Amino acid sequence: MTKKVVILLILFLVIAIVIMQKEPNEDRNIQKEVSIEVSSDTEAFVSLLFELSEKGQTINSPFIVGDTTIPKVHELWGAPDKISENANAIYEEFLSNDATVGYQSEVVFDIRSSSPEIQQIHFKDIISIKGEPDKIKSYQDNQVNQTILIYDVTKDFQLKWILPKPSEENPNPRVHHISVFTEFEEAVSLSDLSLEEKVGQMIFAGIKGTIMTNETKKIISTDQVGGIILFKDNLKEGHQAVTLLNALKEENTNNKVPLFLGVDEEGGRISRLPGLTKLPTNEDLGKRNDATLSYDIGKLLGKEVSAFGFNLDFAPVLDINSNPDNPVIGNRSFGKDTEIVSDLGIRTMEGIQSEQVISVVKHFPGHGDTAVDSHKELPIIQKSLKDLHALELIPFMRAIDRGAEVVMVGHILLPKIDSTYPSSLSEKVITDILRKQLGYEGIIITDDMTMKAVLNTFEIGEAAVSAVKAGNDIVLIAHDYSNVIKAKEAILRAIEAGEITEQRIDESVKRILSIKKKYKLSNTQLDGVNIQELNQLINETLGR
Repeated sequence: MTKKVVILLILFLVIAIVIMQKEPNEDRNIQKEVSIEVSSDTEAFVSLLFELSEKGQTINSPFIVGDTTIPKVHELWGAPDKISENANAIYEEFLSNDATVGYQSEVVFDIRSSSPEIQQIHFKDIISIKGEPDKIKSYQDNQVNQTILIYDVTKDFQLKWILPKPSEENPNPRVHHISVFTEFEEAVSLSDLSLEEKVGQMIFAGIKGTIMTNETKKIISTDQVGGIILFKDNLKEGHQAVTLLNALKEENTNNKVPLFLGVDEEGGRISRLPGLTKLPTNEDLGKRNDATLSYDIGKLLGKEVSAFGFNLDFAPVLDINSNPDNPVIGNRSFGKDTEIVSDLGIRTMEGIQSEQVISVVKHFPGHGDTAVDSHKELPIIQKSLKDLHALELIPFMRAIDRGAEVVMVGHILLPKIDSTYPSSLSEKVITDILRKQLGYEGIIITDDMTMKAVLNTFEIGEAAVSAVKAGNDIVLIAHDYSNVIKAKEAILRAIEAGEITEQRIDESVKRILSIKKKYKLSNTQLDGVNIQELNQLINETLGR
């Protein structure tokens, strides 16, 4: 009997040991699986927050810091639950959105999110997933003792993690909130500019030569034009081109507003930048009909012009090449198919914009059915508004819906719409159709006013005044300094005579200042341009 009891006790002991060994292992496996699942979810969520912050956004918010205005926030989220002031900024709290919005001069520069999902993230999660922050700051008052982890996610945006300061008692605290932040630069306002300066902003001028001249200095420092366009004759090789652009910026440093620096870089035969491998024509791209390739070409165009120091590209062409005898558009168009021209043109525009370069779509209301060159004479198209809506206007309408920010108006006479003025000087085309019917709110610029299509009929000063009256924001005068002077003086006289109101001028200048601020135009100098690197990138893109 005793022997049986001993055997039973031994069996019990063995079973107990097995169970004791098995249970902890099972627990550890469960814990490990849970740990892996949570870690995976956290990593994905933290990565998402970083990805959004690179675009100036955060979760559960459609707004972009540095771009959105507070009226837009109110439009979508309603009135704030609480308002407070901090230095020169105002912060508004929106409890139902778990968000606080900071703004100056109506521009949102800080969006803070304290959503429950964010508050599940721990201090060590951030460090292990994204590494050490670029900066660490502390903040303490009577209520909080916080650590702020700051990551410079792009040159424009920061992602800040705000959480209780780690301590012995709580070495791994949870995040309290995050902040997507951009440095707020007080933009020049209309009230900072004299009337002469405002009118200057509405002129985009061409210059002579490959170096800074006294004439060019006057255009910038005395006449204070808003933009400079350069052509092939101005750009001979890489070092010279960058030196000239740096000189233009240097001359502009005493002015209140940075310059538009523009160039016609479309690809194909309209390529101004020296030393670069030619990109295919839009016609060739249209035949391939590859939207991804067109976007990549747009990115290349943006990289190219930016590498030389430009901030604006007069591209892409959205004209439909419906007339095979067209002498000025031809292979600059993506083709005669409305869908192809719209799709590829818009993707090219978006590619340019993605490189922080302003894209100018052209030539509204459509230059594809002309039979003469507007550089030499005025084209006439016998089409009604209904006809234009059925073809020419379609790419422009779609581009506007997709974020077109500058539209160039061509010199075309449309007698069935306006028998007196070409489209570039026509209130019926610019204000009635482009602004009112199509709902376009961006910048409108004329094509070059020194083209024979205009000067064969109008004196340059008269044409400039008509262009402003019609609704253009910018008058492009690409040739001859005397034309720049005549145009500016004529506009000023028209204002003094009451033909043009200062309110009308302010409408245009407000748009100009807004886009210059959005694209962060500056007088920053470049060290040089790497032609070899650009050509390698071009060849890699074309080889795919």
